[in-house]
Amino acid sequence: MDLSNLKPAEGSVKNQGKRIGRGQGSGKGGTATRGHKGAKSRSGYSKKLGFEGGQMPLQRRVPKFGFTNINRVEYQGVNLDKLQALVDDQIIKDTVDFVTLLELGLVDKNDLVKILGRGELKSKLKVTAHKFTASAKAAIEAAGGEAVTL
Repeated sequence: MDLSNLKPAEGSVKNQGKRIGRGQGSGKGGTATRGHKGAKSRSGYSKKLGFEGGQMPLQRRVPKFGFTNINRVEYQGVNLDKLQALVDDQIIKDTVDFVTLLELGLVDKNDLVKILGRGELKSKLKVTAHKFTASAKAAIEAAGGEAVTL
């Protein structure tokens, strides 16, 4: 080993990028590689999302349509077959309410629950929820259970 073959350790020396806007002597002074005039040469410039160079943006060319009802109430649906599966796995015994569904992770704490009629219910359950479909209510009562609306 001698002075002719010394090298810094791998990854210890980083190639510093070109220093822009540091005077004429650097060769990158003056306009600092931004060209002359225009928005892109100015400080603080940022292209707006969806900007198409002054052309009418797609978002404004396409017509608006449809309607959003501000009074719409969203319900989290739970089907009868899901309740029957929970009974079969001995997770629930005879009553199902909001707290039970919350603990099982079927609903979130701010959800409204609606029991839906898919599948069939064989076991007698007392089900408490915010809403029931007509078929779900009929199926619960046919199995000898009770549908309680919150």
